[in-house]
Amino acid sequence: MNNIATIFAGGSGIRMNTHALPKQFLQLHGKEVIIYTIEQFEQHPAVDAIAVACIKKWIPFLQSLLEKYQIKKVKWVVEGGKTGQESICKILTAIKNDYREENAVVLIHDGVRPLINSELITHCIDSVEKYGSAITVTPEIETVVALDNHKKIISITDRSTCYHAKAPQCFRLNDIYAAHLHAKEEGLNNVIDSASLMAHYGHELYTVEGGYENIKITTPTDFYLFRALFEAQENLQKL
Repeated sequence: MNNIATIFAGGSGIRMNTHALPKQFLQLHGKEVIIYTIEQFEQHPAVDAIAVACIKKWIPFLQSLLEKYQIKKVKWVVEGGKTGQESICKILTAIKNDYREENAVVLIHDGVRPLINSELITHCIDSVEKYGSAITVTPEIETVVALDNHKKIISITDRSTCYHAKAPQCFRLNDIYAAHLHAKEEGLNNVIDSASLMAHYGHELYTVEGGYENIKITTPTDFYLFRALFEAQENLQKL
């Protein structure tokens, strides 16, 4: 195995106000969000294996979905941590315990970011093979301002240099695993994302530009947007 997708879906979805159902298990047209996400990696010919972090009590349900949709590439399902960082660390630890290939490419992705596509996955793998990293970004299209404590604008940034970091965020297995071990030693357990963690330990980060449709489903509005984008893509394919 040379390319491994790691998908963390350990969140409870508080901002979705779904109460009993975590956001990764919300359905669109009868299929769960996380299955839409996993299928993008399942169907990519260069992805050799998939690892998923999930809320402990929902692991049996996830495993039933993997059987239902005949997902074959998921080799690891681990209990999620208290933070995204902890969930990713648990996934990486499981992979390292079973797999010794230091140069494997690890694609770290959100379980609730289902509109990733095959082209982006390919570009991310290519970037890691060439540069050692791949951070998915999209250009900023609005004016970026900084405020003081009184909500007054104190500076306006040239947006042509500003991008949003999204996912996948991809690295060599040994590099990202070593960063997580260093973070644990230093008591860091809630770094916002893998790009920030790797930057903290001095790694150079290279980017791959992705599409604006690659949204993360965090709020009800995001879910409605996902539905609209998904259905628009489906209609275009029928033309």
